[in-house]
Amino acid sequence: MTPGTVTINDVARAAGVSKGLVSLALNERPGVATETRERILAAARELGWTPNPSARGLTTRRAYALGLILRRPARTIEVDPFFAAFIAGVETVLAERGQVLVLTVVPDPEAEERAYTRLASDKRVDGFLLTDLLASDDRIGLIERLGSQAVSLGEPVGGSPFPVITRDYDAGIDELVAHLVDLGHRRIVHVSGDERMLHGLRRRERFDSAMRAAGLDPVVVATDFSPEQGAAATASLLDAPEPPTAIVYGNDPMAIAGMGVAHERGLRLPHDLSITGLDGSQIGTYIYPSLTTLDNDPAGWGIAAATALLRLVEHDEAADVDLPRARLVVRASTAPPAADR
Repeated sequence: MTPGTVTINDVARAAGVSKGLVSLALNERPGVATETRERILAAARELGWTPNPSARGLTTRRAYALGLILRRPARTIEVDPFFAAFIAGVETVLAERGQVLVLTVVPDPEAEERAYTRLASDKRVDGFLLTDLLASDDRIGLIERLGSQAVSLGEPVGGSPFPVITRDYDAGIDELVAHLVDLGHRRIVHVSGDERMLHGLRRRERFDSAMRAAGLDPVVVATDFSPEQGAAATASLLDAPEPPTAIVYGNDPMAIAGMGVAHERGLRLPHDLSITGLDGSQIGTYIYPSLTTLDNDPAGWGIAAATALLRLVEHDEAADVDLPRARLVVRASTAPPAADR
């Protein structure tokens, strides 16, 4: 039998049960004995059965899809490894359940609101994965008004009626600043991301407090998280009368761009300049020198977010998830400043 042409009637015949019982088992509903459920699932696997989301949606009024709307330039997915790994984590969960991710990239707030309204009103998704929370974020209220569901990466200002997925970065940023200070650095600059985004703002605020706790004045250059602005900020800093001996970037792509600028200037890394990121992207292990950063596990974010949203959609369980804290990962891109050697 050709995979993809198998129906629940075929599974029912192979398992020796009714079509209704197969439907209950395959849709993870109660009313099926454990032994019978296992026999049905084994028959489905042997026949290569895969669910038909359209047919399931007709009977359950479910889209069997989750929505992810990104208000960023389209090339964000190309240059920022966080989103690729995050989506891979989401897909890991959805593929196991025969469900799909609907990804939409929009240029501005108006297009973003239209996208949420269209997907929710047309019942094309069962809920939304919210990333890039803003200090003033209207999406929570919008999704409530649309009668849909959501899970957010991070805790929105003022709280949320939906589950939130959080990871503690504070201790990791404290460790990172302490690591640089212990190496002997005093001129440490933070090239921050877009501070309208909560994670960009909160990372900058924690950097400020960690620097002050070390008796140092925090110096921050704000950007938009893009490699282009990370590179431009690096060039400006290196042209200063007293350039920094260490730079902490708001994400790993900016740190990698900064490395490129430093290499072009003929600097020896980390002898002449220490560089760190904050995202723990896998690519940081393969560049030269390998990037000191925080362990972030973007795929883990995706797995946790998709699992929590499906639990909310399917069982009305709205449980928050605290991921393991972001740990300092020391690699080869940090060393004592040249003056201390």
